[in-house]
Amino acid sequence: MLQLTVRVIENVPLAERTWRIRLDAEPIARCIRPGQFLMLKVPGTTDPLLGRPFALYDIVGDAIDIVYLVVGKMTTLLASLRQGGILEVWGPLGNGFPDFGNREHVTLIAGGIGQTPFLAYARALLKAGTKRVALYYGIRTANLAAGVSDFEEAGVAVTLASDDGTLGEKGFVTDLVNRDRPSGPWIACGPEPMLHAVRRLASEQSVECFVSLETPMACGFGICFSCVTRVKTADGWDYKRTCIDGPVFNSLELLD
Repeated sequence: MLQLTVRVIENVPLAERTWRIRLDAEPIARCIRPGQFLMLKVPGTTDPLLGRPFALYDIVGDAIDIVYLVVGKMTTLLASLRQGGILEVWGPLGNGFPDFGNREHVTLIAGGIGQTPFLAYARALLKAGTKRVALYYGIRTANLAAGVSDFEEAGVAVTLASDDGTLGEKGFVTDLVNRDRPSGPWIACGPEPMLHAVRRLASEQSVECFVSLETPMACGFGICFSCVTRVKTADGWDYKRTCIDGPVFNSLELLD
């Protein structure tokens, strides 16, 4: 794990309350894997006191991109940063996504801000030989759709759903997955109810499935035990820490 103070290269809006921040973080860009995350903190602030976890969105040369939704104090501070601003960053953290570069087809399923870990992963899959990468992406309304053109330009087949029908098809993204029954493996990230639905569909359709959990974290490296999730064991169940045992889990491991 690296701990750095890095410079902001740019911080631009992508959609309603959704921004992409680019950081000059060459040491991290060289070693981070898709699916891993970083802890960010604005120097000199004590509210919030602790850092917050953010998924890697993309690697651009020696820089890293993070996409975030402004929902609280930390993300409000992030949105106020401009070129030349600084951030404290530590990572890479977590286990990252499985290496499925030898598969014919991989399906990514995202809800809300859950598309953010997938761009770098999609690029890596296609580079490694995956023939087709599909993204099923659901949002509440069209104004919240972020990064769709990034995925399309990367060669990802994008299918959209919105709760109100203002973009793509009306309904939940899991409705489209259930209708289309795309080839696996499936990788999903998004709100907990969506992940439960994806896991259920994967079980019903006998599809290999992994989920990236959006569990709140305090430390990011396993000390505080604030991000535990329940997993199946030979004796019943136990807790695992999302920050170091995840955030990516085989869906068969997790308890409902």
